[in-house]
Amino acid sequence: METAGDDRADLEAKALSDAPRLGRSDRFRFGCHPGVTCFGDCCGDVSIVLTPYDVLRMSRHLGISTSEFLDRHTILPFTKEQRIPAPLLRMGDDEKKRCPFFAADRGCTVYEDRPWACRMYPLGFASPGKGNPAGEAFWFLIEEPFCRGHEEATEQSVAEWLDGQGLSKYDEWGERYKELAVDQWLSKPRDLDPRQMEMFFTATYDIDRFRAFVLESSFLDRFEVAPEMVERLKSDDEALLGFGFDWLMFSLFRRPTMKIKDPKVRERKE
Repeated sequence: METAGDDRADLEAKALSDAPRLGRSDRFRFGCHPGVTCFGDCCGDVSIVLTPYDVLRMSRHLGISTSEFLDRHTILPFTKEQRIPAPLLRMGDDEKKRCPFFAADRGCTVYEDRPWACRMYPLGFASPGKGNPAGEAFWFLIEEPFCRGHEEATEQSVAEWLDGQGLSKYDEWGERYKELAVDQWLSKPRDLDPRQMEMFFTATYDIDRFRAFVLESSFLDRFEVAPEMVERLKSDDEALLGFGFDWLMFSLFRRPTMKIKDPKVRERKE
C-alpha cells in the first residue's frame, strides 16, 4: 500500500523531470506559518533521510548522545540497493504519523536544528549526476496538492530562501559526506560487510560512540594524531565528525588521510 511518503517521492521525481529548473536568482512564492490551513500537514507520514550533520545537530538540541538519538528517533532500513547506512527520522504512531518534533500550537520544536530536508522544502535540489549528469546543479519547486503555502504572497529568490533557512553549514557538511558516499570504491561491484557497515555508521552518525573508540581504545597508540587535534576531538563535535570521515577514507577506501605510527606495520600495510 502506498503512503504519503511514497506519494511525495513520486511527486519529487515528477518535479525533477517536469518542473522548471531554477537558478539562485529565480524567484518563487511560498510562505509557511500557523495561519496557513495546511500547517503541519507536510510533517506527517514522510520519509526524511537524515544526514550525519542532521543527527549531530538534533541530538545536541535535545541534550542527548548520538547513540540515544539514533535509538529513539530513527529507523535504519536495509535494502539490496542500499550500499551505505541511511537512517530515517522515525515518525509518530498517531493516525497521521506526524513527526514527533511537531507541536500543533507552535510547529517544529527543534526548528533551530531541523534537518536539511525540512529546511529545503518546498525546494528540491539536483546536483550533477542526479537527473542532469552533464549539467550544473539546479533547484526545482515541489508543489503538493494539499499545500496552501504556494498561495501566500511572500516571494523570494532561491538564494534568499537558502540563506534564510540557514543551509550553508548543512550544505558544507553534505558535500563532505558526499565524497564518502560516492567514492569510487563503492562504485565497484562489492558491498560493505557487516563490520565495515557498522564502522561506517559509527564514524558518520554515532559520533559519541566514535569518540569513545578514538580516545578510549588503542587508536591513539597506533595512529599519528597531533596533540592539538586530540584535545579538539574531546569536545569539538565538528572536528570529530571530520576526523571520522578521514578515518573512513583511510580504513575503507585506502586514501592517505591518516598515518600509522609503527613503521613496521606501515611497511606491511604498504
